Amino acid sequence: MGLTLRTYRTNLGWSLTRFSKEAGIARGAIKNAEIGHIIRPDTAKAIADTLSKALGEKIQVSDIEGLNIL
Repeated sequence: MGLTLRTYRTNLGWSLTRFSKEAGIARGAIKNAEIGHIIRPDTAKAIADTLSKALGEKIQVSDIEGLNIL
């Protein structure tokens, strides 16, 4: 079972603003993803790619618990 986006983000010590800058997407999109609002597939991919880069391991969208993708 994967971790939630919020858990990944807080484990990295990143704020919403820092994550959004690293991912190149709006801060609100990260917040929406964390609270379970529907997000676009390209947003989910950007989130997974950002986590992969930050953690040095491949994180798939399906590894992030609780994402609600359109």
